[in-house]
Amino acid sequence: MIDLNQVAHHISDSNSFHIPVVLWQMLPEWFRGADSPPGQILLPAIGPLQLTRFMVLEVVAGLMMVGVFVPLARRMSRGGPPRGVFWNLLESMLVFIRDRVARPAIGHHADQFLPYLWTAFFFILFCNLLGLVPWAGSPTGSLAVTGTLAAISLGMVLTTGIFLHGLKGYVAQLVPSMEIPGLLAMIMKPTMVMVELLGLGIRHAVLAVRLLANMFAGHMVLAVVVSFITAAAQTALWVWLGVCVGSILGAVGLTLLEILVALLQAYIFTFLSALFIGMSVRGH
Repeated sequence: MIDLNQVAHHISDSNSFHIPVVLWQMLPEWFRGADSPPGQILLPAIGPLQLTRFMVLEVVAGLMMVGVFVPLARRMSRGGPPRGVFWNLLESMLVFIRDRVARPAIGHHADQFLPYLWTAFFFILFCNLLGLVPWAGSPTGSLAVTGTLAAISLGMVLTTGIFLHGLKGYVAQLVPSMEIPGLLAMIMKPTMVMVELLGLGIRHAVLAVRLLANMFAGHMVLAVVVSFITAAAQTALWVWLGVCVGSILGAVGLTLLEILVALLQAYIFTFLSALFIGMSVRGH
């Protein structure tokens, strides 16, 4: 019988990394900690802040971005065509976001927002892909992470609208132009502004929940498929071997699907963020 609570625990945030006991015993004692339970690497607290697994993985994703894009920027500053499959792939992804996402959605202001859109896309992508690394995890499977990303996008939308149109102009553009008698207008227009602001918050809340649900659900299904092997351990040998083969093949197929989902969800988040920014730039 599969314990879904235990499965969910392994793909959710915690203050430790879970690894096989065999590997845990090979680590030096100063690294694994004298008080760590077998198979767990406890993370320290920095003052009042307790480090968690997803915090560490977010830092890893940031360092991966620095390690990839600083050399890429140096290559591009020297001019000349990109050489190598990896560098061609990165530049093609950057150009795709610029030409197929930012500029159509935002317009002539698009290049000003490219650093944010590029950063959001690759940070989400790297966080998603880290979930496929054994004994790591996907930070985008946490509402705290996706909610923060959506809040940053919301802040970008509001800041852009107020900077370009002024506070009064931005609030005014939330209300579509329509001919309403004076008294009714005094009631309807503030109501519509509140409705539009509420809708703006809801759109970004959905942005966070969509990313969370897709990443958490994908890893949950993958963990359940693999846990079938343990669940069938007490059955007949031929049944267990059949379950092992089926689970491994299923896990390989789901992993390939998760790579596609990781790319797709990073793209969707970036595209919708660009779309919301474009709505703020141009107005309704």
